[in-house]
Amino acid sequence: MNGGSRHFIAAAALIALAAPAAAQDWDAISMPQPSAEEWAAIAELPDLSGTWSPDIRDQFAQMETNPPPWLLHIQEQVDYLYAEEAAGRPKGLFIDCLPHGSPSLMAVTHNAIEFLVTPGRVTVLGESDGNRIRRIWTDGRDMPDDPDPSFDGYSVGHWDGDTLVIETTAILPQVYLAISEAVGIPNNGGMTVSERIHLLEPDLMAVDMVVNAPEILAGPWETRRLFHRRRQRSHEIEQGVCRRGDFIEVEDEWGNAAWAPATQDGMGNLLPDDLFDDLPEDE
Repeated sequence: MNGGSRHFIAAAALIALAAPAAAQDWDAISMPQPSAEEWAAIAELPDLSGTWSPDIRDQFAQMETNPPPWLLHIQEQVDYLYAEEAAGRPKGLFIDCLPHGSPSLMAVTHNAIEFLVTPGRVTVLGESDGNRIRRIWTDGRDMPDDPDPSFDGYSVGHWDGDTLVIETTAILPQVYLAISEAVGIPNNGGMTVSERIHLLEPDLMAVDMVVNAPEILAGPWETRRLFHRRRQRSHEIEQGVCRRGDFIEVEDEWGNAAWAPATQDGMGNLLPDDLFDDLPEDE
């Protein structure tokens, strides 16, 4: 390694947990070439351009005043997670590099997001952990009968006037229904999310969500998240990183710039290389 301080980066974990794809006609055209008229129609939709920063204070207010209607045995788990956080042992739901998933990407993210509105699709880009990508199909398709489960699920949307209405299903059972970055429960299957995204003011966006998770909730959970538009260059989304400290900057045996795995504790904190130097070797 060159002299000076070490620099730490992160590598996004690419883990595919989806089930095998159901039989379907792979030759069917699901994304035809947009026409000039379809591109022109984008200008008539609400302007979602720019960078959208979450209102984190409002997130915390929602945690206090509008918790999910947890089932009784799930509430015990939630109380335990809160107690662990208060004792300085937060679970850290997202330190493993897996995506936040739906609805947590919209509900608890502390990072900015942006929207790309194109014919037949709205794409949501998240700044955190490798620039999460969420696709919302607005081309009139129906929800597939048997969609493959994924972290963000399968989202079908349409425009109701100035409101983007979205239905999401096929969310992996391991995906958290998170109310903070330290408190959340895997949905255990069957979770669906309904959303209505609309502007309250020119630079204030509301995401109204209804979450149904029959394995962990006693009923639907209705909640709102607020995002503020930023157009300054200083708020442009940067490339997200995952688990800062996973790798350190080194040189390989030929002197090329390279990365080497770093030693970490169970919470993803970097441990010094010489931590174990004074321990006796095993006999």
